[in-house]
Amino acid sequence: MVDMRQGARLLAPRLDQRQELVLSGEPRSARAARQFAREHVMQSEPDAAEDYVDAIVLVTSELVTNSIRYGTEPGDALALTLHSGNGRTRIEVRDPVRRHPQPRPESHKRDRGRGLLILDGLCQWGVDDAAFGKTVWAEVIAK
Repeated sequence: MVDMRQGARLLAPRLDQRQELVLSGEPRSARAARQFAREHVMQSEPDAAEDYVDAIVLVTSELVTNSIRYGTEPGDALALTLHSGNGRTRIEVRDPVRRHPQPRPESHKRDRGRGLLILDGLCQWGVDDAAFGKTVWAEVIAK
């Protein structure tokens, strides 16, 4: 169960298996996002393969972590939306910063900067501008 003490607020699910979680722009929110993603997929697609679930959790973690690091300022919030059905899950993360994610050149000297490469290997992803900020989205398809 998502720990609501972690600064997360769950919005009511709709019948189309879409759920949204509002998170604080703090590093601890990544953990709540991972828990939320796993619970959402297990509920909406109970027969999903474990590698599909793991891919969704990893993609969610990367998107939320990027949003926390580069898309929020202290005191900001971000919204995580998941929509699952028929072996496909769409993950959306909205934050208040308009700057789009940019892949970094490959380097073996950095511990960070590989998130977008991970996304490229697991899903299709993109960015949509919003009135206040942006939405980074990804779609994971079961194999």
